[in-house]
Amino acid sequence: MRQFDLAPLYRNTVGFDRLFSMLDQMVGVDAAPSYPPYNIERTGENAYRISIAVAGFTDKDLTIEVKENTLSVHGERKPHEERKAAVLHQGIAARSFDRRFQLADGVQVTGAALENGLLHIDLVRETPEAKKPKLIPISSNGAQAVETKQAA
Repeated sequence: MRQFDLAPLYRNTVGFDRLFSMLDQMVGVDAAPSYPPYNIERTGENAYRISIAVAGFTDKDLTIEVKENTLSVHGERKPHEERKAAVLHQGIAARSFDRRFQLADGVQVTGAALENGLLHIDLVRETPEAKKPKLIPISSNGAQAVETKQAA
């Protein structure tokens, strides 16, 4: 695999350090887990849904945790002692997994549902008032700048 050095781009940017750090992590795709498969879809202007294929798992086998902008989904299938027949071929994976998603600031988990072998996790992005865009008035002859100096 090719190695990409993003270090020269760091000195030409201000405030995008996190973006380049995430790109550095994405370059190492070989180490990324591929089980279980998942989809991320946009369901509204500020609403998202992560769907994870968890065939064979029940709600008791799954754990969802949010801690410090990281969403963790852990699955561990408990052995079923109620089976009456021996399994001759097991094509449905039943191995344990731990899948992590990095959430952006202001993204909250609103709920989760398990249906038809898919675990759906609903997310909403809430922008705080302090981070919403605001219009800055422009003075034509510096009158506003003088008023701010006098107020201070």
